[in-house]
Amino acid sequence: MAKDEEVLVIPALLLDQLGPFSGFQPNVERYLPAILDRANQSFRPRSLVESDPSFKQLIPYVILECSDANESRIFQYTRGKGQGEKRLHAFRSIGIGGHISVEDAEGDDWYKNGMQRELDEEVLIECSGQQRIVGLIYDDSSEVGRVHLGVVHIMQLTCCKVQSKEDQLEASGFQSVDQIKSDIENYETWSQLCIKHLYM
Repeated sequence: MAKDEEVLVIPALLLDQLGPFSGFQPNVERYLPAILDRANQSFRPRSLVESDPSFKQLIPYVILECSDANESRIFQYTRGKGQGEKRLHAFRSIGIGGHISVEDAEGDDWYKNGMQRELDEEVLIECSGQQRIVGLIYDDSSEVGRVHLGVVHIMQLTCCKVQSKEDQLEASGFQSVDQIKSDIENYETWSQLCIKHLYM
């Protein structure tokens, strides 16, 4: 029997104390210090927390952005069947990321370790870039949303050269913001929230 993956979570009570919200939350300064405080974090079996909304699984959600021909372009893809979260298969996405695993628990910043590992596993970025955290996402309208808390990053790249390293990232590549906005109904909820709050 395969070993159950242990993933990084925070207690839902912490969000209640900081100020409950639903949807996209741009006020990251209010939440991040407590969310990223190791005293509020723990690793728990994924099989248990996937159905336990009293814990929120922390998910880095990195948007890769570049400028080409004087327009902003965003890396997007379709989630294939091999990706871990079956409830999101076949949806398009602008976010790269995944769970922080117990294997990331080295050094001072478990969250950053996990974010970098996910990026390295999923894409090959062929240039430099700078990232910043621009918001949080909590979607209590769906079963999958109620057990995850997304930390939204924008990574501004110096070029539009990114390749998928996983077959599960299908039909991937950069598209203009206008193209993505015109196709917004085909994107997963988190991506829709990001598009509406960051690009409209």
